[in-house]
Amino acid sequence: MQFHIENMTCGGCVRSVTKAIQSVDPAAVVSADTGTHKVEVTSASPRERLVAALTEVGYAPA
Repeated sequence: MQFHIENMTCGGCVRSVTKAIQSVDPAAVVSADTGTHKVEVTSASPRERLVAALTEVGYAPA
């Protein structure tokens, strides 16, 4: 699944986003691009749980 996170602008942001996603699903594979603000996630967890985790850490997907 793919997310657009407008305020993800640096490597620190990518680490925070990855940590939030992997707090829900430790086996999730996360690929992020700060240039396009896109995050591609391969996970068995429901999208809603990932969105909730991202929102909680300040990276709510658009």
